Amino acid sequence: MYLRQYTREFAYNFKLAYPVILGMLGHTFVAFADNVMVGQLGTAELAAVSLGNSFVFIAMSLGIGFSTAITPLVAEAEGAGNIADGRSALKHGMVLSTILAVLLFLVILLAKPLMYAMDQPEEVVTLALPYLDIVAFSLIPLVMFQALKQFSDGLSQTKYPMYATVLANVINILLNYVLIFGKWGFPEMGIIGAAIGTFVSRAIMVLFLWLLLKKRRGTQDYLFGIRFHLIEKKEVRKMLKLGFPSALQMFFEVAIFTAAVWLSGVLGKNPQAANQIALNLSSMTYMVGVGLSVAAMVRVGNQKGLQNFTELRRIAISVFMLTFLLEVLFAVLFVVFRHWLPTLYLDQHDLLNMADNTEVITIASQLLLVAAFFQISDGFQVVFLGALRGLQDVKVPTLITFVAYWIIGFPVSWYLGLHTELSNMGIWIGLLLGLTTAALFLYFRFNLLTKRMITATKA
Repeated sequence: MYLRQYTREFAYNFKLAYPVILGMLGHTFVAFADNVMVGQLGTAELAAVSLGNSFVFIAMSLGIGFSTAITPLVAEAEGAGNIADGRSALKHGMVLSTILAVLLFLVILLAKPLMYAMDQPEEVVTLALPYLDIVAFSLIPLVMFQALKQFSDGLSQTKYPMYATVLANVINILLNYVLIFGKWGFPEMGIIGAAIGTFVSRAIMVLFLWLLLKKRRGTQDYLFGIRFHLIEKKEVRKMLKLGFPSALQMFFEVAIFTAAVWLSGVLGKNPQAANQIALNLSSMTYMVGVGLSVAAMVRVGNQKGLQNFTELRRIAISVFMLTFLLEVLFAVLFVVFRHWLPTLYLDQHDLLNMADNTEVITIASQLLLVAAFFQISDGFQVVFLGALRGLQDVKVPTLITFVAYWIIGFPVSWYLGLHTELSNMGIWIGLLLGLTTAALFLYFRFNLLTKRMITATKA
């Protein structure tokens, strides 16, 4: 009976989370499709896409992280039955997210010369620079889409962003095929073709979701009569208070994985390509945690609006338990299939590059062993963050993520990766340590706050 009070929530939690999971997997699948298709061109091209995307991922983390402030505000407004507050959260979140996206695009352009100072392979940098120009610009529609997605998630309408992402993936794969390899009369553009496919698919994605939300019951009332030019300072401050720390939380995590890309680049193009493969595979399973994190954020936000803190804690713990079960499953799959999964990314029959491809596959299979262990820590930390965002608690979690990833995790990655024989494995051991530390202390924070809220209600 004790477990039943939590397991009975599994079905609804997963119903709420699975569209988010599929939608986020869609974003990752864009990168997967790019990597698989570009991998057919060679390991240098694959490493170039990895290096270029590393700059975009850092900026993307800030944009997407900031937009997550919209979800708990909308969820709380819905729980309280206040459409005006939900509409205001969408309007101010959308405007601020778009402005931030434009600024991040400009920062990426200014940061391009850093590639020459990062001790990366010259061949890889030469290929990465023109690719980065286009992919960086695609950040603007992506963050705009994310703001709309967070609004839709806050209303528990998680299917609509999924539909938009599926459409974007179909378009991206089609454009990749014709532009990378020069099919159907189009010029052969290599990795530039992959960048163009990514931009076009992301632009269509945001337009499609906007039209979908305007026509659907349950969301159209919030979009009716929005005047984006009328911005209130009080609402801007409220959004910044939640959005800025949330952006930093995601930035600290994404940045350490980006640092892993750069550290592996110091080791050479093959270690960097192997790192990209393991990172891309890990990103797919991480999206399951992200989906469950949204479920935690929305359900906790709803209960916060109802001021029912005992129920809030019970529901959150049910999400944590479901996360644990799924992440253990992924860990087992990584161990069992670690030798086969990397072969999806490279042409094993390419005689000209056989030595490079074999080395990349060997290194990637070793990294997947470490990735298997940090599946659980990674899933837990993102779900704990989601629950804390639902409580609108963001400042202390931001400090926790900074210490875990940059005071503890990164120094270990740097030392073991560049100054011991562990090499790439050492880099990933540091990542594992950072994720585990974050998970432990974020749970302590959630446990403390919810017990305090329940006690205050009973007093």
